[in-house]
Amino acid sequence: MIAATAVPLARADAWWVRVFDFPRLQIALILLLTFVSYLLVREDPSVGDNIFLGLLALALIYQAYRMAPYTPLYRKQVQMGRQADPENTISLLISNVQMTNRNARVLRRLIGEHDPDIILTVETDAWWEHELADLERTHPYVVRQVQDNTYGMLLHSRLALRDARVEFLVEKDVPSIHAFVRLRSGEEVELHCLHPRPPAPQESDRTTERDAELLIVAKQLKDKDARAIVAGDLNDVAWSRTNSLFQSISGMLDPRVGRGFFHTFNANWPFIRFPLDHVFSSRHFRLIDFKRLPYCGSDHFPVFVKLALEPDAQREQEHPQATAEEAQEAQEKIEAATS
Repeated sequence: MIAATAVPLARADAWWVRVFDFPRLQIALILLLTFVSYLLVREDPSVGDNIFLGLLALALIYQAYRMAPYTPLYRKQVQMGRQADPENTISLLISNVQMTNRNARVLRRLIGEHDPDIILTVETDAWWEHELADLERTHPYVVRQVQDNTYGMLLHSRLALRDARVEFLVEKDVPSIHAFVRLRSGEEVELHCLHPRPPAPQESDRTTERDAELLIVAKQLKDKDARAIVAGDLNDVAWSRTNSLFQSISGMLDPRVGRGFFHTFNANWPFIRFPLDHVFSSRHFRLIDFKRLPYCGSDHFPVFVKLALEPDAQREQEHPQATAEEAQEAQEKIEAATS
């Protein structure tokens, strides 16, 4: 566990290095159990024993430090809504449906219960397109990119979309959806929907392409002061270096900061779960609601979020800003993936 804590400190993009970003909570719990157990059973401690305990303590403190922002002990990054005008609210439901999952009924029930303005589903193949086709009665603005490689995407919107398009930012078989959403008030919001390839032996031997996709969008948002939302299964945990870099470059805010982990994967394994499904918003928004929804047959839990565009939110909410070193790191990652 000490080694698993130390390995990600190397900023290598190899999957076997970056994978240790994911189980920080599990590593911390094992470190704590080991630390307490060792205190109880050791006799006549040597210098080596004390060094070992010190390393355990340092590793535990570091893991707690990385996860602390996603606990109620931390200041909330996105404030709760104060003067939400229904005309200036937007709600989203995002769900990785798991392509091989054939239980669309539960997801459709959750959509009916929460009645979101925007529905983003990923890992959607032709079967899922057919099963969700009648959503067009209530959400007539649709962007389709159906694929059978687990990277298909469907976007259904009740709100009008402008300049809606599918792009392949880094890899030719990994799409993303981008559009301007017109709120009921007539105000427009940028929407970026992503599902990059995860770091895993059967998918990719490095995280470079995943990181670059997030950072390309971050650079597009940088210095625009745009009213924007970025959502999707990002195949990265909330507390990773890439997630922090994305926020620093883009200036986007994470509604989970100060509220909780909101683990979404793996829905089938209660003790091994990570926060992989994300919704980021620019500082123009405050939060009305954010929650993980019940199990729907997929290996991911769906997420529901409702945001309010509020006039004074931009002035009162601080946003991350990139250092020169972070900007250089982001550029190097993009160049490594696209060259």
